[in-house]
Amino acid sequence: MLGDPTPTLSQLRAFLAVAEHLHFREAAVTLRMSQPALSSAVSALEETLGTRLLERTTRKVLLTPEGERVAAHAARVLSTLDDLMYEVAHSRQPFTGTAQLGVIPTVAPYLLPALLPMFARRFPRLKMIIREAKTESILEEVREGRLDMVMLALPVETAGLVEDPLYAEEFLLALPGDHPLAEGTGTLSREVLKDLDIVLLNQGHCLREQAVDVCREVGAKVTAATYATSLPTLVQLVAGGLGVTLVPESAVPVETGRRVRLGLRRFTAPAPRRTIGLAYRATSARAAEYAQLAAAVRGAVRSRRLPVTVLS
Repeated sequence: MLGDPTPTLSQLRAFLAVAEHLHFREAAVTLRMSQPALSSAVSALEETLGTRLLERTTRKVLLTPEGERVAAHAARVLSTLDDLMYEVAHSRQPFTGTAQLGVIPTVAPYLLPALLPMFARRFPRLKMIIREAKTESILEEVREGRLDMVMLALPVETAGLVEDPLYAEEFLLALPGDHPLAEGTGTLSREVLKDLDIVLLNQGHCLREQAVDVCREVGAKVTAATYATSLPTLVQLVAGGLGVTLVPESAVPVETGRRVRLGLRRFTAPAPRRTIGLAYRATSARAAEYAQLAAAVRGAVRSRRLPVTVLS
């Protein structure tokens, strides 16, 4: 029962030493304690358990049948405790164990190919588990502790999270390949959006909300009849002539490499853009490690020369 007396670890260690040596003096030397203290600990264990564990004679010590069973249990208990202490001490080393990273779909396929080899090379003892999901989902999971970090568009305006900016990137205007604006080379004013049919991602994608904000700034209307579930699908819709859209520049090398007939135009400065960053709980015991991971991500983005602006 919860209120019943239980053996202490020092009592178990004392008894197990005697059980192994079958000699009080040798056991006391092993434990670096006095023989009277050792004998007292074993007697206290016997009293707690309500049974005799040893047969004491003038020449030797023998285990009772109950003592043999208790010795086997004590060995398992102390071994498990040692394993626990080792595992905790090992986990305190930086960049070891498992880290759960959430990434939004409009970042994952364009950034992870540059990051995963870097993580494996620089942090070989850290097992990175990736979960791709929409902003609302990964924010909920990081708040509740099911994810350790999330990579998404900033700001998130969620209390209790540290926001560490990684890079900023411009939005480009994506048009069908045969659109009159697709052949130009100069920059376009945002005002041009007023005269275009704009298609977007479904609800829940932060890229959708960012595009809607850009359209609202100039009074442009969004085509409500057509939405896409992913950025590749959105690009295919545009290439098929169903409208135009805004595409983050980091996605351009991948999406234009699929032989789609797509026109891309830049906006006049200040061009619409988004900031991608790493967010994690401010109370996390590994917050300092996550800050170093963010720095490593910036280095990987810079070394791969992705078409973004790395933020320090």
